[in-house]
Amino acid sequence: MSYVTPSEFVAKMIDAGEAKVFMSTRDTVIRAYMAGAILALAAAFAVTITVETGQPLVGALLFPIGFCLLYLLGFDLLTGVFTLVPLALIDRRPGVRLRLVLRNWGLVFVGNFAGALTVALMMAVILTFAFSMDPNEVGQRLGAIGASRTVGYADHGAAGMLTLFIRGVLCNWMVSTGVVAAMISTSVSGKVIGMWMPIVVFFYMGFEHSVVNMFLFPAGLMLGGDFSIADYLMWNEVPTVVGNLVGGLVFVGLALYATHARTGATRNRPHPEKSASRPR
Repeated sequence: MSYVTPSEFVAKMIDAGEAKVFMSTRDTVIRAYMAGAILALAAAFAVTITVETGQPLVGALLFPIGFCLLYLLGFDLLTGVFTLVPLALIDRRPGVRLRLVLRNWGLVFVGNFAGALTVALMMAVILTFAFSMDPNEVGQRLGAIGASRTVGYADHGAAGMLTLFIRGVLCNWMVSTGVVAAMISTSVSGKVIGMWMPIVVFFYMGFEHSVVNMFLFPAGLMLGGDFSIADYLMWNEVPTVVGNLVGGLVFVGLALYATHARTGATRNRPHPEKSASRPR
């Protein structure tokens, strides 16, 4: 499987973060759009399997297909850039500034949301014959998910908000572990195995992933879910984004950097993509 040691893959994490900081606006948005769309299709696939088989574990076991594909194709999720991009700033890579980190996060958020929303609309059309009939069983499940994971949290007030935030933290702890696990091998099979394991954990446990939710909740609203856009933003998306940031950056990025980065060894190295991919 061509194993890569921790000190080596941490250097690759920092290099990846630096490359994303200096990536052009066009490339950043395209890659984020495609990532959001592919992950949304994987979520729709997993929900369909769960409904048709009655076995949530089967859906969780197959959901990582989309995650693996999008990362092998070089596309970017908000959860991944939360973990990788700040490392280039922490490592003091030349030219990396906080505003460029925030720029990357903003562009990836927009791209992910646009891609997920596109698939949400497509799936709503499919599940209702272009809104000419009531949604089928899969559509009804999507609407129910949206209500239970917005209003369901709101019913518990502050305790619900804390629960939502912690689920966001745990989600990106696992998802970003999957992102990093793809770097521990130089073979496709090794990368896929490394990514697959933590993604199954996150999906089966029902943790909150900001990009998956960019599909689930708009689709749920289109399919008659009993919640509002304000419910979605306040009682899911915003707290989930914050939780995902904390989970990925603190428990994956900073933890690995603190113990495996060779101090000063990764700094001031020219990156092959940097000069050709300045923001524009």
